[in-house]
Amino acid sequence: MTYRIAQTAFKNISRNKRRSILSGAAIAVASMSIVMLFAIIGGMSKDMEANLRNYYTGDVNIRNVDYEEYERFNPVHLTFNIDDAENVLAKIEGVDSWVPRTTFPTNMYIGGSNYGALGVGVDFSREAEYADLESIVKDGRLPEAGKNEMFIGAVLANNLHLKLGDKVTIMSMTASRGTNAITLKIAGIAAFPVAALNTSNFWMPLDRAQYFLQTPGGAQQIMIKTADGARSDTVADEISTVLREAGIPGDVNRMQDMSLMFGLLRLADAVYNVIAVFFFLLGSTVIINTTMMVIFERMREIGTLSALGMHGKELVRLFMLEGTFISAVGAGIGVIIGAAATLYLGRIGIDFTDAMQGMDMEISSILYPILSVPRTIFVYFYSVAIATLATLIPSRKASRIQPVEALKYI
Repeated sequence: MTYRIAQTAFKNISRNKRRSILSGAAIAVASMSIVMLFAIIGGMSKDMEANLRNYYTGDVNIRNVDYEEYERFNPVHLTFNIDDAENVLAKIEGVDSWVPRTTFPTNMYIGGSNYGALGVGVDFSREAEYADLESIVKDGRLPEAGKNEMFIGAVLANNLHLKLGDKVTIMSMTASRGTNAITLKIAGIAAFPVAALNTSNFWMPLDRAQYFLQTPGGAQQIMIKTADGARSDTVADEISTVLREAGIPGDVNRMQDMSLMFGLLRLADAVYNVIAVFFFLLGSTVIINTTMMVIFERMREIGTLSALGMHGKELVRLFMLEGTFISAVGAGIGVIIGAAATLYLGRIGIDFTDAMQGMDMEISSILYPILSVPRTIFVYFYSVAIATLATLIPSRKASRIQPVEALKYI
């Protein structure tokens, strides 16, 4: 009986191809959209994690114990001793690499006018192991320790009409709360992956930044990358323990604790799972509507089938099988198209450069979606299940039709 019902379901689907295609297309669009949505969210999450690790916080971060409390006042004087960091981190097995960095607001004095920018003092010798800055050199070279040189974001240089070899005088508040100035030569132009860095940042040798800001031996933060397989929370706990035992005050945090956007992205991942349900339900409304239309269009057939002995449960099974077959094909096509589009965009990237201008977010200007095979498989079966269950409403409607009432349409 089940085989005969399945045969009848196939015949009914092919009887009105336009209606079947419309229903399948709705499920295909919903499935494709969710596959691509998950891929974009996955790409954003991985991209943000990489940018936070390389440019903002590291997997684990050490700062002066009072820095967070006074951060809004730009406490340049609240630094962490680099020698202490080296001694402590040498005892932690889960540390892969680490760098000291100091970020400070500045004014650039160019042609009689001042322009705001953000300076970053870095140890370029350590950065080679940590962030591979050579890969983002657009023109020129990286600055050298002991020299008054800068590595400036490409958009910032373009906006200020600066080029290689130009000299720029910068001014900033020092650790003693006074004002100091220093003239730096542009040694290189950077193509930072993050729009905010490209439009506002210049990097200079840490030793010159320490001299300029009057913070000898210290850095605003120590950014740490954990080794493969090491958990950041475990490494952070170990660092805190060693600092406490050594009597060195320090504020140790994980990446997740320092970035609000990263936490929101994790929350968004869960929210999009809920949105996926609504996408599928929206697509399933087409199946509900078309199946309801089928019931009224095939009233004579339903009456005949009922008169010949097909019971209500069998009618429900018939219409549910029709919905299952349509959604299986539609979801399959949608998932394949979504996966193919994701793989293509994963190679060339999606350019958000214009959209990201002026936005201070830790997401790269060019985003590469990441296809997740388990999620793609989940989307397929999930969409088929939702669409199939959606046919219950019209199917139950069909099962309650009395043969005498249906045969009136003959």
